[in-house]
Amino acid sequence: MLCTDLPVCQDRRRAALVLSAVAALWFGVAGSAAHAAVRRPGRLVVHVDLRATARPISRYEYGMFIENLGQLIHVSLWAQMLDDRKFFNAVLPRSAEPPRRAHSPFPGMQARRWHPLGPARFVTMDTHAPFVGVHSPRVALGAAAPRGIEQSGLDVLRGRRYTGYIYLRATPGAKVSVTLLWGRGAQARQTVTFPYVPAHFTRLPFHFTAGASDRDATFRVTGTGSGAFTIGTVSLMPQDNVDGFRPGPIRLLRSEHFGFMRFPGGNFISDFNWYHSVGNPDSRPPFFDHAWDTVKSNDVGLDEFMTLCRLIDTRPYITVNAGFGGAHSAAREVEYMNGSVLTRYGALRARDGHPAPYDVKIWNIGNEPYGKWELGQTNVKYYVLKNNEFARAMRRVDPSITLLASGDMPDERINTDKHAAICSKGDFTCGFLKHSWGYFDGITQHWYASAVPGVHAAASPARPHPTLLQWVRVPSDVVHLKVEEWHAYQRLFPRMVKKKIFMSIDEYAYTGAPPNLKLAMAYAMMFNEMLRHTAALRMSAFTMGVSTLDFTRTRAILNTTGHLFKMYTRHMGPGLIPVRLTGNSPQPVPRHHVFGDFPHTNPGSPTYPLDMVAAVSPHRRYLSLAVVNATHSPRQFVLHVAGGALGRRATLWRMTGPSLTAADTLGHKRQVVVKQYELSDFGRRITVAPISIDIYRIPLARGR
Repeated sequence: MLCTDLPVCQDRRRAALVLSAVAALWFGVAGSAAHAAVRRPGRLVVHVDLRATARPISRYEYGMFIENLGQLIHVSLWAQMLDDRKFFNAVLPRSAEPPRRAHSPFPGMQARRWHPLGPARFVTMDTHAPFVGVHSPRVALGAAAPRGIEQSGLDVLRGRRYTGYIYLRATPGAKVSVTLLWGRGAQARQTVTFPYVPAHFTRLPFHFTAGASDRDATFRVTGTGSGAFTIGTVSLMPQDNVDGFRPGPIRLLRSEHFGFMRFPGGNFISDFNWYHSVGNPDSRPPFFDHAWDTVKSNDVGLDEFMTLCRLIDTRPYITVNAGFGGAHSAAREVEYMNGSVLTRYGALRARDGHPAPYDVKIWNIGNEPYGKWELGQTNVKYYVLKNNEFARAMRRVDPSITLLASGDMPDERINTDKHAAICSKGDFTCGFLKHSWGYFDGITQHWYASAVPGVHAAASPARPHPTLLQWVRVPSDVVHLKVEEWHAYQRLFPRMVKKKIFMSIDEYAYTGAPPNLKLAMAYAMMFNEMLRHTAALRMSAFTMGVSTLDFTRTRAILNTTGHLFKMYTRHMGPGLIPVRLTGNSPQPVPRHHVFGDFPHTNPGSPTYPLDMVAAVSPHRRYLSLAVVNATHSPRQFVLHVAGGALGRRATLWRMTGPSLTAADTLGHKRQVVVKQYELSDFGRRITVAPISIDIYRIPLARGR
């Protein structure tokens, strides 16, 4: 499309900024010069106009993204203790194991393997009528010496009860046992023996109570006697699991009040076969996850995902496979989730134990189809055709669903295309806006910025490390750049406003930094920026939602990021209506950058060095004011309100800690606290504590 409008042309040029450039947004000399050039007022004055309102805050502003990445769900949420429980891998001695893949991005997420107990030659992989998958381990017995298989690395707690089951078949004369070992010595174990095992696969239950805590416990399946036995699959979970999920992390996620959960990917989705993710989990084939280089037992599928959403009280958002998957498969997936029992796949769902339709309303077609890391990567020309085909097929099944197209803006592509700009070649977002009207309701965007100074530009005397304010501003600057690009699209395609096309940042993270107070301030500023633009940005999903937890296989607590989410969703959450907030101290803006122009408009609120956003309750009963002070000094401001009168009492929720590195981690005393204060004499002159995040709730009198 030709650029004939000068402001639009300028916006196209300004949009050519990489996320890596954004991460360095304040890091150069120009940023320091701009900072020094701004004259600061002697007194910070803030004006809130209750009459100037924006689109109400949606529950979808605070969403979660959870990818079936490596062993992530398996470790963080799913209670299953055994890896590769359906034996995708052959059972081999440790010395014969293939080496770990050197390029695996998450080596700690790799599945544990099973090993022979006794001479390895007596354990073979039987391909004749396996229980599930392509083979099942068969153990040949002889005399009294036990032979079998084992898996180590289990985490057990003293006094905790564990329940499980195993599918076995055996020849006459075989005697099979299962054992849990939590240390050395004959007493540090418990064994359950099955005196009789049928010749066909039979489900046999068992339970244990751990006599001691052990982070390297072992589970064994052994046999004695004559003949052989074959293992179909085996399961071991803590007895207190809730529908297969760990109760602790479930309780914590529920307390955060996430508006939705996006599942199952991410990169994982492009090789995901949803047909194999439903039905009896024991009968689902295991598979290798090519995106994250690990084995999946295939236990957490669509039905389990819906159970998880129910347990944490959130809404589902499903991405369909538009990599190796097809439109027909996506349409059948919609039918499985939303169809009546009179439809083919609705009836299948009912047979799986879920007669009522799930009524999933939000669907995403594909994930990052432009990325070379994606299976089924394609260019914008062909992906637009694919998106439209998927949308037609899915809406024929359920016309009421909301469809999101997988877009990307120029800032995501400048690393590989120095000519990237709004509606330049390869702009997926523009491709949808040109060729897919009627086939989407919103367009997704993803961003990841590095929190590690020097990743994108090495520090030097000419390019110093960022200041605290510069560092915490990066995520909000990325969001602001996305919004500015969105407005450029709206000027090119005015129908976007009329059709209420919205943006969903359904993957984002400030990577490389620990979840401490410093990172919480960065995300708080980012929340403030999102809430300043609710007309365009109506959904967002944090990567990963369980990154709000500090967890092991047995314990979990909310980390500092989790407490921040909980603070905002409760006190700056859904239903509040953002109102105009202005001030007399604009944020400093850098003027130059090697990669292109900076955002044309100013990120942040004009209340430097503080960052603020204000919202009013639906019936104008109170004003909520969020304030981030990312400095080491207390700050004061004077608050004026137009369109209403402030009461003399207020409630304050304040997050702070003794230092920037203060954090909430397992095994340590909590360092970052959120305290509630009742202010009986609330005045217009307000003092903000250093390195803090405040949310005020101030009752309103009748407007004047």
